[in-house]
Amino acid sequence: MNAASLLYSQGFGTRRHCIALIEGGFFELNIQHPNTQTQFQIFTDPHADLTEFLTAQPTHFGRQNTGGEIFLEGLAYRVESVMWFYHSLAYIMLNKPSGIECSQKPSHWPSVYTLIPTPLRLRPRKGAPSGVQAVGRLDQDTTGLLLLSDDGQFIHKMSSPKHHVPKIYEVTTEDRLDDGVCKKLMTGVELRDEYTLTRAHRAEITSDYELRLTLTEGKYHQVKRMLGAVGHKVVRLHRSKIGDLIMPSDLGPGQWCWLSKELIQSLFN
Repeated sequence: MNAASLLYSQGFGTRRHCIALIEGGFFELNIQHPNTQTQFQIFTDPHADLTEFLTAQPTHFGRQNTGGEIFLEGLAYRVESVMWFYHSLAYIMLNKPSGIECSQKPSHWPSVYTLIPTPLRLRPRKGAPSGVQAVGRLDQDTTGLLLLSDDGQFIHKMSSPKHHVPKIYEVTTEDRLDDGVCKKLMTGVELRDEYTLTRAHRAEITSDYELRLTLTEGKYHQVKRMLGAVGHKVVRLHRSKIGDLIMPSDLGPGQWCWLSKELIQSLFN
């Protein structure tokens, strides 16, 4: 892979723009081992073969897999003095704040895509819209864990009901919760336009006005509709966990972080 191809694959604009960034001296590559130290070197040749260069270094980053292919995942580089890491596919976790729509074309509220850097929105995808896409949606007034990716297969698997990836929601209601509400939610409730009962995988009251709800489906406004079916109005809704992925305590509203392929794969194990 050459320098221009790397920047293009990571969403830094057209190939011509990527070439201009490199020729202008705005591209730097870490030529040291990623887990011990960094030493950045400016590259001005957009057609330089990076994998060949890295494998020639005494402490090169490039590693050969069993097929002899050079593996660049996690390679550190800088563009206009900002550090980035190479990812063949992007998986990110975002702490969605309230008042944000999970839409590319929002109707009344700012788009969640305004919270992520431009390169993540421009990563090229063959036969699909550019950039990372939200994996499912959260209502504008719902907060918490949101996944975004440019891996079409992953998005499809997460959207498929047959995989039953559990999602945990922290629910606050307008009125006091009674002791029987959890049993009703787990037994199943009737929702309008649904022909079968909709059940919670698990329900647990955590305070007089709060409960923790685990769902394995993703129906439209499901939590609010289920609580409404048992006589309660939701006033606050926060998604805290998807599978084994938990929102880090230091990830503030509107902030995002990278996720490894190993963590993503664990969702289906």
